[in-house]
Amino acid sequence: MSDRYLSFANSNAGRRLVGALGLPAPVRLERWRAGRTRPVDGALLIGGDGPLAAAVAAFHKRLTDRTFADADERFGLPRWTAEHGPKLKALVFDASNIASAEQLGALREFFQPALKGLDTCPHVVILGRAPESLKDPFAASAQRALEGFSRSLAKEIRRGGTVQLLYVGKGAEEQLEGALRFFLSPKSAYVSGQVLRLSACAAKVADWTRPLAGKKALVTGASRGIGAAIAETLARDGAEVVLLDVPSAATALDALAARLGGRALALDICAENAAARLVEALPDGLDILVHNAGITRDKTLAKMSDALWDSVIDVNLRAPQVLTKALLDAGTLRDDGRVVLLASISGIAGNLGQSNYAASKAGLIGLAQAWAPALGKRGIAINAVAPGFIETQMTAAIPFTIREAGRRMNSMGQGGLPQDVAETVAWLSQPTSGAISGQVLRICGQSLLGA
Repeated sequence: MSDRYLSFANSNAGRRLVGALGLPAPVRLERWRAGRTRPVDGALLIGGDGPLAAAVAAFHKRLTDRTFADADERFGLPRWTAEHGPKLKALVFDASNIASAEQLGALREFFQPALKGLDTCPHVVILGRAPESLKDPFAASAQRALEGFSRSLAKEIRRGGTVQLLYVGKGAEEQLEGALRFFLSPKSAYVSGQVLRLSACAAKVADWTRPLAGKKALVTGASRGIGAAIAETLARDGAEVVLLDVPSAATALDALAARLGGRALALDICAENAAARLVEALPDGLDILVHNAGITRDKTLAKMSDALWDSVIDVNLRAPQVLTKALLDAGTLRDDGRVVLLASISGIAGNLGQSNYAASKAGLIGLAQAWAPALGKRGIAINAVAPGFIETQMTAAIPFTIREAGRRMNSMGQGGLPQDVAETVAWLSQPTSGAISGQVLRICGQSLLGA
């Protein structure tokens, strides 16, 4: 469903009226398009003099053909100034050496002039060290301060911009390229205000144009909406896709599988024999498992029947638990595999009339966190993604006033698209994303709801 206010606010007449009345003016977000060859289409500014900035400078030419530094003769790059430009499309600031309250001033010194020279839809990444990894309490305190700064900057940047904080563990420097290829590009258009931890990971991507080449992926709930977008994006990135959905969706499922050169599997994931049938259907193994299938049966708790409660818990939480364990026990999910669970910001913040849905989605986040250490011994990474308001058939059916509130209650002032979820899932499915496990990544335009 189209967002009429977004279209109006970006029209010539709309811009004048919105500006005169002081109304929100959301920017139409730039998203990844076929044919792009580099993550950053414009100028990249690298700031800070720490080891992480030096690591980024070593591969900057693979990100863009225009890179600048924040000081003369740093990394052999030309210095950027607000007076002489050019407009900035991406910024990386290495804050890993900040070890005191006084040194936090470096954040203001770097970002204050840079904010005056931003292009539309800029992407910012701040790099630091996880506070819990530092012995000095003052240094740990300073690194923890980066979270408050980055989330506040994400709310101030405007112009369709995003801001993320990556805590980079020792030995994880080699995984920075994969992370920056996502977070500095339009693939992360609706992801902002997030904090992630990168750990060491030996896996590498051989071909960044097809990072999932040679991988087999299973996507549940794949016949339409977000599931279909995920399947399309995984296939675009080189994966062989197996699409699963309920038998009643077989026609749409078969058509999509044929278009993507994949395979359709009509299966009720809550059936008693679902696990056995799934293992049997995947004799050659699996590298990527995406649990997208989910339902809502909304009622306030006082009016919720056993059937409404049980159906949501069974589909959204119990089935992913049972099926994943079966695939692991059978050896179907290979070592160095990737598991992505589709949670929701409702599982983080809760939602009126969705106690069953919120419980199921919070349970998926808990599953990723609890299972990560054990699966890590096999090189398997498991993570959850938590979409916010995404423009789908489901959200189109929401009453107008509630739908508009959902669209506007985030830093972007608009809803996301299925593509935004799909790009994030595809990135977490890549070999280098083994650097991330047991974490939850929100795809919500920095929603005002939740943490």
